[in-house]
Amino acid sequence: MAAPGSATTTVTVKASVVKPLVLTAKQDLDLGTIVLNNGTWSGVTISVSQAGVRTCVSANVTCSGTAQAAKFNIVGSNNNVARISAPNVTLVNQADSTKTLVMTLSAPATVAIPNSGQPGSISRSAGRSP
Repeated sequence: MAAPGSATTTVTVKASVVKPLVLTAKQDLDLGTIVLNNGTWSGVTISVSQAGVRTCVSANVTCSGTAQAAKFNIVGSNNNVARISAPNVTLVNQADSTKTLVMTLSAPATVAIPNSGQPGSISRSAGRSP
């Protein structure tokens, strides 16, 4: 009977170590001044694009002033891609819960992080539901 021997083997191990993402607000969302004219506002949409362009299309709403999209800076590990999820938000009037405002968020699906991070933006549009 043969004496037991010892066996050794070598394996290669790979790992990618990534930093956690850091999201910093750089600019607040500003819809400008919104005046509600006579009539109903059901289905009215007021939006600000990621480029800061406001859309206000309704005879019952007047928009003025400067608008701007919210902007954030995303920092993480170099040469990675951050996936963005921006679900809609429903705001409810505390005095009358039948009156709501839906904020529809618009954001890129991904943001590349080529080095220390780059500014990104998430814009919002708001529309009143019936």
